[in-house]
Amino acid sequence: MCGRYSIYEDMDTYLRQLELDLVIINGYDHEPINRYNVAPTTRVELIRPAEGGLRVDKVRWGWSPHWAKGKRPDPINARVETVATGKFFKQLWPSGRAVAPANGWFEWVKDENNPKKKQPYYIRLKSREPMFFAALAQVHTGIEPHEGDGFVIVTDASDAGMVDIHDRRPVVLSPGDARKWLELGLPAKRVLELTTHNRPVDDFEWYCVGREVGNVKNQGPGIIEPIQRR
Repeated sequence: MCGRYSIYEDMDTYLRQLELDLVIINGYDHEPINRYNVAPTTRVELIRPAEGGLRVDKVRWGWSPHWAKGKRPDPINARVETVATGKFFKQLWPSGRAVAPANGWFEWVKDENNPKKKQPYYIRLKSREPMFFAALAQVHTGIEPHEGDGFVIVTDASDAGMVDIHDRRPVVLSPGDARKWLELGLPAKRVLELTTHNRPVDDFEWYCVGREVGNVKNQGPGIIEPIQRR
């Protein structure tokens, strides 16, 4: 997890869900985002803390420190078990906290009868409410994107029935925990505690979707419509 996700409502919807008493200090589009099939390396909306309020920026999904550039594709996820202690994300932890708003994410399950085939699933909250991925980001403010900018989604081990879909899942914060995650100056110990607050599996539902999601060019609500397993 996770290699694709969706974010299709307008940004005001996600901000209202967070119930933030903070000023958004830069402009953002008020139209529906309509990104049903967000893939790595694309730029997508991210909510970040800043002096005087919050920022909403479009940031590239994927990040590497400068010394690792070009050695392999930029990772898109950071494992919660090592993110605070490993060398790779030291530059982002814990000051680079951000929230990636989303409506759901996709996982692929191998066909028992034909391992070469994989069935995509879509995972969302049963309530259909927006969700908030714990993220870490490097972002330089300015008109043009900075070459080193990017973000990763923090992931944890799956449990209960969701492990049948994938052994990893994003750290999905409740709106209250997402607000805390966005607080400037939060002690590192408290930040680490928040990564253990992954929403319980019972909050989610998952179902089969069409293989069209495998093509990054395919978008639209049909991508997340349920189908019979093929």
